Amino acid sequence: MRGLTLSVLSLSLASFAHAQPEIQARIDSLRQSAKDHPITAAEFPNIGSNIEATLKSAADALQAGSPYLCLEKLAQAFDLSYGARAFAEKSATVKSLAEFDAEWRKTDAVLALPAVNWSRAPAALRAVSEAAGVRATPLLEGARGFATATKPGDGLFYLGEAQGEAEFARFCAGLKLGRKGRAIALRSLLPELTALQQKTNAAFQPPRSIDQHPRFIALNSTLKLARELDAAKLYAGALYQYLEAVRHFGMLDAAPVAPSIDSLRQKLEASKDDDSIALIFLQRAAAQEKATDDERKSARVIAGAVIPAYFAARKPAAGLPRAPAKTIEITLVRWPYT
Repeated sequence: MRGLTLSVLSLSLASFAHAQPEIQARIDSLRQSAKDHPITAAEFPNIGSNIEATLKSAADALQAGSPYLCLEKLAQAFDLSYGARAFAEKSATVKSLAEFDAEWRKTDAVLALPAVNWSRAPAALRAVSEAAGVRATPLLEGARGFATATKPGDGLFYLGEAQGEAEFARFCAGLKLGRKGRAIALRSLLPELTALQQKTNAAFQPPRSIDQHPRFIALNSTLKLARELDAAKLYAGALYQYLEAVRHFGMLDAAPVAPSIDSLRQKLEASKDDDSIALIFLQRAAAQEKATDDERKSARVIAGAVIPAYFAARKPAAGLPRAPAKTIEITLVRWPYT
């Protein structure tokens, strides 16, 4: 594992040298905020410890030379911190729909993201920023649904999450990082997304559809996000989320026979292209190899299915798969991207 970590460091952390203090400073800032102003809400008794654990994971990943894994963890911390704080600080005073709508309008006003020149940035940085930015809008829209269906305060957590996702997207866009290697050609993933959705629909049969219902929810919500990114022509984010959907689909079955993560690392090291989106998953897999059984399975799925899907997606697009003679629309997502 130490050899792998050092090799991944040579691939990625060098370009993060100037940004590492800024990333660490944001981690420290979120930690200090949680310490100075603890988030207390009876509805979320463990939220403080959950946020601290996530921030610690982000800091550990950064120090270990896995900056993309760090950013994934930091994205989770932004989401949790902003969501929980919005609920804890405002639920006692937001009692009517009119009061909720006032908060909704305030949040809506700060979600717009500026145009970003990604021409010199790693594709992975663009990908995580695009994915976070697109997550914000459904969270904002869904917040009003919760406020109307139950009570106004119930939408506040999702308003906070929407703001956290947008803020994380801005944070990533502001990092000054240099790209390693040649820029990869990004394209629509619609053929791959359509094919994977058809495979998902076909796999949704009892008893697996019952036994693994949460996995199907995660898979379909990830496909939904990937399609939204693709439709918006945010192709780095679409590739990132397509590969995450491939991982979710792979988790439905036994883990495939997979090459070693070390051999995949060597392949990426030999590449003259910016393969940083693949590196997101490789860094995650390296951390998962010595974790829980489920995480070790995820590492094997990444090595055996996700990385091959990445290289396949680098090729020109194939035609759209033919739709089956009979189709059925399956809605599994109880909440956007959860």
